Amino acid sequence: MMFKALIAQLLVSFLILQLVSSAFQVTTPPVGSPISPKIDCDGACNVRCGLSSRPNICKRACGTCCARCGCVPPGTSGHYEVCPCYGNITTHGGRRKCP
Repeated sequence: MMFKALIAQLLVSFLILQLVSSAFQVTTPPVGSPISPKIDCDGACNVRCGLSSRPNICKRACGTCCARCGCVPPGTSGHYEVCPCYGNITTHGGRRKCP
């Protein structure tokens, strides 16, 4: 009876030790994996939509695309090759969604 209690106590102690040690473990990405820095979508979209005739609609669409792709092409139009994901998002009608 006492032996079972000792084993149970050891197992519980080991479990607690595992939980505590895993909480302090730092995970790093594998070498060579790209980590894209967080982009300021609001700032990038303000620049992108600076000359738009409908800035609110432009900023809303740009913000959606930026959140999805993590990038916004430079300038006020074009340059989709810099951020292919941004240029490839389309509406249900097949038109480009991202300004």
